[in-house]
Amino acid sequence: MQSHVNRGGGRAAGLLVACVVAAALLAATSARAARVKDITTIEGVRPNQLYGFGLVVGLAGTGGGSAFTSEVTRNMLSRMQVGRGLSEVDAANIASVMVTAELPPFARAGSRLDVTVSAVDSSSSLRGGTLLLTPLTGADGRVYAVAQGSVSVGGFAFAGEAAGVMQDHPTVGRVPGGATVEREVGSRFLRDGTISLLVRHPDFATATRIASAISGSTRARATAPDPGRVRVHIPATLKPDEVMELVSEIQLLQVVPDSPAVVVINERTGTVVAGQNVGISKVAVSHGNLTVITQEFPEVFQPPPFTEAETVVVPRTEMRILEEPLEEGGLTVLNEGTTVSEVARALNMLGASPLDIISIFQALEEAGALHAELRIM
Repeated sequence: MQSHVNRGGGRAAGLLVACVVAAALLAATSARAARVKDITTIEGVRPNQLYGFGLVVGLAGTGGGSAFTSEVTRNMLSRMQVGRGLSEVDAANIASVMVTAELPPFARAGSRLDVTVSAVDSSSSLRGGTLLLTPLTGADGRVYAVAQGSVSVGGFAFAGEAAGVMQDHPTVGRVPGGATVEREVGSRFLRDGTISLLVRHPDFATATRIASAISGSTRARATAPDPGRVRVHIPATLKPDEVMELVSEIQLLQVVPDSPAVVVINERTGTVVAGQNVGISKVAVSHGNLTVITQEFPEVFQPPPFTEAETVVVPRTEMRILEEPLEEGGLTVLNEGTTVSEVARALNMLGASPLDIISIFQALEEAGALHAELRIM
């Protein structure tokens, strides 16, 4: 006989995880001021993505060895006027790779960039390889940087005839400072005497507070035409270096950002994240503890003597469901909570695990007692 017991409460483990979730909720109980530079970006000041195709050589037999990589290598050697008429190239020590990099704003010619190298053929590892000179182009097809250097790989892969072992991703590596900027990208942030600050999380209250802080604490005048933009009017009498000082002063201003009351739920992982403005009305909640007991009683049927029938084992399953009330009494009254800490404290009174909290939040919304938007990922 086999017996399986599945408990819906998961008392010890559930309470431990619930405490972790509650600690994360309590961390957001008080509104904190943030610098303007941390909640906004300046329009026109942004990075640009670069990419290119190249070859990594010097691999210890971990290259792709494919016909594609061999053909690319022959073409490269032909351009270098090396190995003309070469019919075949052993590409076991060569890997075809895509090279990517991010060109930051205000990067000047001669600046160094980190690049990421990713294999595109069947190479098993890039460890120990060297990236050959690779032009990096932007979305407009123009070359903005060139990359070359030794590839650094954090993982490894080793294999024998019957088994192998791999850690992390040995087919992706980095070349720290491996690219040199050849062409600059102009970043124009001052247009017609104004600078536009883009709010990372558009909100009417946040944009208004930023505009008020700038107008009240600096020489500039700011307006908020919409929740995602704050337009800063720079005095025409300022010199270029004074404009830089003003922008720096604006970015260091402290503003309390506002946000709507939101509860985000990921049912796949059991994650619950609640914003600082989440509240609940006074409500009574009952959340039972289910225990499912499964027992197996296989039965063996023997055929009559001197027959051609065979012995058959027939499975028999017996299931019982026990519902136990919570130790606190089963029905708990949650008083009206106006902060995340009070909501977390009320849910902890129920001894709820993260999966239980998800069900409770969904039931609270259906009852109209949850004063927040419920988002399910």
